[in-house]
Amino acid sequence: MWGNLNSPKTGENLPTKKHQKNPQKLKPPSPSPVFSPLPSIFASPCLCSPLPRKLQAGRPARPASGIRGSEGPLRLGRAWARLAGAPKILVPWRTTLTRIGGQYGAGTESYFTLLRFLLGLNILGALFQGALTLLPLLLLGPIPGPPSQGVHQPCGPYDPLPQGLVDYPTLLINLLSGEGHLEWSPLFYGFYPAQLSGGTFRLPVAYLLSTFVSGLLCLLLILHRSVSGLKQTLLSESGALTSYSHRIFSAWDFGLRGAGPVELRRRALRYELQVELEEASERKRAEARTRAQWAGLWATRILLNLLVLAMLGAAFYGIYWAVDPNKVLQTPVLRLLVAYLPSIFISAANLLLPPVFGLITGLEGYPRSRQLQLLLLRTVFLRLASLVVLLASLWNEITCGGKPEAEACATCGYNSAERPCWETRVGQEMYKLLLFDLLTALAIPLLVQFPRKLLGTVCCGRLGRLLGTMEFQVPEEVLGLVYGQTLVWIGAFYCPLLAGLNAIKFLIIFYLKRFSLFFFCSPASRTFRASAANFFFPLVLLLGLAISAVPVLYGIFVIPPSKLCGPFRGQVTIWAAVPHAIQGLPRTARDFLFFLGTLSFAVPLMLVSSVLMVYTLTLASSYGRQVSKLKGHIKMESKSKVLLAQRIVALSGEERDL
Repeated sequence: MWGNLNSPKTGENLPTKKHQKNPQKLKPPSPSPVFSPLPSIFASPCLCSPLPRKLQAGRPARPASGIRGSEGPLRLGRAWARLAGAPKILVPWRTTLTRIGGQYGAGTESYFTLLRFLLGLNILGALFQGALTLLPLLLLGPIPGPPSQGVHQPCGPYDPLPQGLVDYPTLLINLLSGEGHLEWSPLFYGFYPAQLSGGTFRLPVAYLLSTFVSGLLCLLLILHRSVSGLKQTLLSESGALTSYSHRIFSAWDFGLRGAGPVELRRRALRYELQVELEEASERKRAEARTRAQWAGLWATRILLNLLVLAMLGAAFYGIYWAVDPNKVLQTPVLRLLVAYLPSIFISAANLLLPPVFGLITGLEGYPRSRQLQLLLLRTVFLRLASLVVLLASLWNEITCGGKPEAEACATCGYNSAERPCWETRVGQEMYKLLLFDLLTALAIPLLVQFPRKLLGTVCCGRLGRLLGTMEFQVPEEVLGLVYGQTLVWIGAFYCPLLAGLNAIKFLIIFYLKRFSLFFFCSPASRTFRASAANFFFPLVLLLGLAISAVPVLYGIFVIPPSKLCGPFRGQVTIWAAVPHAIQGLPRTARDFLFFLGTLSFAVPLMLVSSVLMVYTLTLASSYGRQVSKLKGHIKMESKSKVLLAQRIVALSGEERDL
């Protein structure tokens, strides 16, 4: 059987007669780099070198086969793999995210991945809004003019266009506040007419449809992302993929080529092991606490939570006070300052309170992953509740405190004297919040991070290190993204082009954050698990989507639309345009659509959904029991192998004694 190996290339590895006579002189072959110790994975970048010639020569040659035998399917498999991997090449910023994950950890990479995901959501939303509302208006026309120029109507005059010449400061103020010529533009709700020329295309229905389709698409995509993140979180918490043996033996990608990707992968593995070690040390520290220490810790937690509630209450009161319709100022600068007063209060609370929450969370004695979740929950409550307080104050102003029989709301059903086009007013608030958020994101690197980095390079010693060391705070940055996206979900109905503006803002923020990360920030001293971030971040997005749906649905179903502007003028409610449009359909389609809204359809649908839910829960429970049984079998097998190995060692020791 060894005759085939005695070739000039392979015979040099076989023992000669001289060596056969003196077997003690045989030297073992030098170890191949492939079988080098595992720690070399983290030390040597040359992990993908081919096998040495001697090892390749020592292998028996495979019989040659034709194209039909092996090369044909192999080529087809490689071609199919290239086609399957082609969409990954089209993913934007793939190389940049890989570099960020290697240098700053998977947690920082998850922030930029979420930013890319939200950018795609806003682009899709802008396309839907433009295709269903703006494009038909431009194609069918005519472009509407102001509703009443100097004409007094029962619901008050509404003429947003300024009269005469406008100076440059006023134009700048109108651009920043969304007033003047910008108020009567496709950017806001009031510009769109109730009917287009020809009468065949129903713009109100298309306007509502664009809002619902965009929201449903965002919901489905976020659910898909959260489900995939939930799988990773469950695996990481179960311990199936978080053991050190998995990180060392199975996590390396042997397809990497070049020193750069290898170094990035080494750093990513180091950060993952660092997270594992930090969480293990936190668990050991928690297990070593006594009852007295636990009692003191819980008392400290209660006091700190009371302090957090007091700070949140103060911030919400300031936001509610900032929305005051009775401020009448003639100076343009003061008028702009008052217009931006809610945005200033919300942004100041969002900038000052999260660092305080971070200090408080560090004093509560939770593990790193739990600290991240608590900080995210408190910050997201601050940001989203600030929007809720702002909207509540606006609804209180528009609906006369919820009293339609009040004198200001008795004529039109809303406060037409203060807000003749209340939908545009809400859209302007969301527009100002979005614009102020962008200005804040631009000002922080320029006015805070750059001077701090400059002082860190100039100063020496401990002060220079303290000033120059800046870490990329992932929780605060993620909540900034969720806050900006929630603004879009609330204001997209009242400001149809807000999704497009937010896409431009996210694009600017991506390159700005990448620049500040590489030039101003250092890797985080304490990292966190990326699998938890991949699940928790979409969960916070779902919370923002649910909160934003409440005021939008309230405005659609409850508050009467403005009588002087918008596509729903003349309707009792905004939703009343849908039944009115259904009445114009053929009888069969009309009866079917009305049947979908009756109890005869809702009750069977609920019963079928309940049966499917119970079946899914039962199936998941059975799968869980089966998985637990399989885990028990694996443990028993491992224990039996350990016992067998111990028995073999004992027997071998007895034989040596004999």
